[in-house]
Amino acid sequence: MTTSGADAPPPERTDMNKRRNSQTDAEAPQGAEIPRGSDEQTADANPTGVAPDADFDVSETTSSAQADGGSDRELSEQRDKYLRLAAEYDNFRKRAGKERQEVSQRAQGDLVKQLIDALDDLARFAHVDPATVDAATVVQGADMVEKKLLKALQSAGLQIIHPLDQPFDPSQHEAVMTEPALSPEDDHMVGRVFQSGYRFGSQLLRPARVVVKQWNG
Repeated sequence: MTTSGADAPPPERTDMNKRRNSQTDAEAPQGAEIPRGSDEQTADANPTGVAPDADFDVSETTSSAQADGGSDRELSEQRDKYLRLAAEYDNFRKRAGKERQEVSQRAQGDLVKQLIDALDDLARFAHVDPATVDAATVVQGADMVEKKLLKALQSAGLQIIHPLDQPFDPSQHEAVMTEPALSPEDDHMVGRVFQSGYRFGSQLLRPARVVVKQWNG
């Protein structure tokens, strides 16, 4: 049977197949069967040119993208949470400052309310007619106003420091001078008070200015 020229492979391709088969025979172990095939068969079996055993992990790429998206979402949530906490703290700070101011104003208002009566008495004595009022009446009125003021201030927490004949206390007293003591028992005792001191709660408003006795032996 005669084969037509259209069915026969080109001479160049036949020579290339022979050379490749010769190289494969030389490299293969002795006795092993070598599969034969033409370049056209190889190209038809794997048209993409990619090794058949190559593995593309699509699920791994998808998981990585999902992880990145989850991290961005978590970061955004944490940022929003921080901003809300900062806003709440700022509102709390403003509210607490306003409440402290209101408490201070109420306390000051209560103190001033207690001083109103004494101020009224002082105003009456300040506007008397000297031609019709004697000095004794003015003195009695001033003494009455002083007592009323002290009562109001003491009820608010004011303490008067008048340490006559008491041991000298440098935390509450200020020694303006010394004088000789008549006995050792009077050493470092307050002999006179030039000016009373005042304490409001635990706060020393003014120390008492005193004369301290000193024993010289």
